[in-house]
Amino acid sequence: MTTSTPAARVTLIGKPGCHLCDDARSVIEAVCAETGDVWEEWSIEDDPALYDEHWERIPVVLVDGRPHDFWRVDASRLRAALAL
Repeated sequence: MTTSTPAARVTLIGKPGCHLCDDARSVIEAVCAETGDVWEEWSIEDDPALYDEHWERIPVVLVDGRPHDFWRVDASRLRAALAL
């Protein structure tokens, strides 16, 4: 028997100690709890390429691997994107 973890639909790119990242995480956790979608978090401190691409816009939120929001995450807008 093989078990697998479902692919994350939502990705939060941020870093520890970032208050906007903390706010975004709270919104993502709440919305994904409602919708049942899986989410993951990546730190720009762990990946130089992520740092180079996103350091000035964190937090960055991807939905299905595509850019969705940065700096502030709106729960209604995220819910709508996940309903597609």
